[in-house]
Amino acid sequence: MRFLDHVRAGEWHTVVGYLLFVALMTAGYYYNVTFVQLGLIDLGTRLVGMSNTAVSAWMAALALSTFVVAVVAGVTMDRRGWSTDLRTKLRLLFGVLVVQFVLTAAAPHIRSVAAFGAWILVASVALGIGFPVSFSLAIDFVPVPDRGPVAAVITAATYFLANAVPIEWSIGAFSQLMVLAMAPGLVVLGVVAFELLSPVESIVDDLASQYRDFGTGRFCHDFPVKTRSLAFFAPVALMFGVFFVDSLGFLRIIETPALILTSWQSPQFSTRLAIAVVHVVGALMAGVLYVNFDRNGLFLWVFALFGFTYVLYTSDLRVGALFPALGRDAPSIVNPLFYALTVSFYTTLNFALWPDLSTAETIGTHSAIGVGMAGWLATFVSTAVALYLDHAAVGLLTHLNLVNALALLFFFALAVGLYLRRMLAVAREDERAPDGEADPGEGEVTG
Repeated sequence: MRFLDHVRAGEWHTVVGYLLFVALMTAGYYYNVTFVQLGLIDLGTRLVGMSNTAVSAWMAALALSTFVVAVVAGVTMDRRGWSTDLRTKLRLLFGVLVVQFVLTAAAPHIRSVAAFGAWILVASVALGIGFPVSFSLAIDFVPVPDRGPVAAVITAATYFLANAVPIEWSIGAFSQLMVLAMAPGLVVLGVVAFELLSPVESIVDDLASQYRDFGTGRFCHDFPVKTRSLAFFAPVALMFGVFFVDSLGFLRIIETPALILTSWQSPQFSTRLAIAVVHVVGALMAGVLYVNFDRNGLFLWVFALFGFTYVLYTSDLRVGALFPALGRDAPSIVNPLFYALTVSFYTTLNFALWPDLSTAETIGTHSAIGVGMAGWLATFVSTAVALYLDHAAVGLLTHLNLVNALALLFFFALAVGLYLRRMLAVAREDERAPDGEADPGEGEVTG
């Protein structure tokens, strides 16, 4: 890792940039994984009194609104030059954190549908501005060779905390924890964003110029990846598929007590700790693979792992249906462990991919479209599909079979696409081969 080189060289401003980026992204992702995805469901159903269907619809509205705001924010950042202006980005992020702090503290006190809807609207604006700004900090803080390992550290830290730290899945518990965590973070980010101390001003000066060296992503060194190109939208489509498959399956798993209470909400700390450790191992594996292999190979791994994981889940259900005596036992811990491994793989890829498909001039737009479509819009679509399946009274086994089929469909489609692309490249090389030969009339033949 280049990080160790910077430490040995005493380049402490760069080291601070690494640590600041990891802290910001870990905190932001933990907030989304716990407070937003889980806390709001509890708020809407238990405190406001809405049905699961109504809450899911509001969550879909949050995802769609966040995506729209993010695209507007990302395009604006690039066009106005904010993507390369570190100070502007830090101050925008500070403003986002202030709004989220207030929203987080106020959430447990909401008791009406109107107040819940207003909360969703304001939160979508904060989230929509926040994630293109935060992802764009990669070009200021993290050298290209280290983006895979840094993404792995962010993923490992987030999921380890989310699974190993015992906390009730309720809006009150999430709100109290996040307020306590955000308060000191708000102070630190304020000091950095507004350079309230002279040493901080010097560090920000040094960090503000690093985008010139770190700004061109791994996949843009030969030819910059344009926004309106297959090279950009193919990864977007694949990541959309990953998030869609994950959300569609997990939405059903968390609604099934037999599956969720023996894994992520297990009263046994050893079970949650095992899931947390597997998350860490999976993230570190993905970080190493990201550095050494093409991104398409990682996408193949992710879809294959999803397919295998859902085979495990559906096999348990089939065995339980055929042999009821065996079905009385708790579901296998192996299933959520493989699920955790898969999630860590694709989350690591998601953190590193968008900066590496961008330059300093396109990071805002690319991260907004990439994360917005793959993360938030995929959540919106999968929520809508889950609602349809719920209204159609689709059983658990059929639902998970559908998710498994989608994972395998993406896997085989990508494998066939890569094979055809390689065959096309070979055919083009064969067509160009005679061009290298000299005109026979000149009496010379070259091989």
